[in-house]
Amino acid sequence: MNNAPVIIKLGGSILEDPTLRAAALSSIASAWRAGESIVVVHGGGKKIDSSLAELGIPKQVHRGLRITDDKTLEVVVGVLAGIVNKMLVGELTALGVPAAGISGADGSTLLADVHPNVDLVRLGNVGKVATANGALIQAISSRGFLPIVASVAIGRGGRLLNVNADAAAAAIAVALNARNLVYLTDVEGLLDEYGQLVPSLTADVAQQLVEHSVIKGGMLPKLQSAVEALTGGVEKVLIAGAQYHQTAVLHGNGGTHLVAA
Repeated sequence: MNNAPVIIKLGGSILEDPTLRAAALSSIASAWRAGESIVVVHGGGKKIDSSLAELGIPKQVHRGLRITDDKTLEVVVGVLAGIVNKMLVGELTALGVPAAGISGADGSTLLADVHPNVDLVRLGNVGKVATANGALIQAISSRGFLPIVASVAIGRGGRLLNVNADAAAAAIAVALNARNLVYLTDVEGLLDEYGQLVPSLTADVAQQLVEHSVIKGGMLPKLQSAVEALTGGVEKVLIAGAQYHQTAVLHGNGGTHLVAA
């Protein structure tokens, strides 16, 4: 396999829709069999929402951030590191891919600081990814397994923290000197203010889109994280549909770039 890995982030409706998920995992399995070194990073916000509703725990969000009290954190960790992570392990195993699931807390893979208050609102057990440690992922990969990492981080004193999966994927990509970072989404790709698909752009232009609020919703953290990954040395970031051969690319300013498909 190629030494420089490809980091693939799964989230949103891809995890909830069996058809989209099957397409994404089939693409990952095909790339793995073709010799790609792959690490999967995932979130699972919609599954967390449904689990909270079943338990009668109200969902609380402020400025796009999930307010995570202690009870909510238990659900977040259980869903991400348990249900979703092991679902992906099982489905990739069924496709003939040896997979091993961990959370970002294992081996201090994802290190985070407690997120500061926003508009004086305390967010609780929410973290802001500070850095990543690739040692455990590399150990898993070296034994022939495809690592699958849930977006739970660890903070000071061993505190578990709920972190954004896009930021987690970017940090892991930087830590592993990844060749590509791929965000698999349930939409066509990155769209401009006119709804047109953006096939390719530089990191500088991407930053301008973020600063001028051209990009909104779930694509915003992806674009922000993509810029961070490129700044950290990742060669190329792709925003793609479930079948990730259909991609667009974002490049950094010296040839590294972001592509959106």
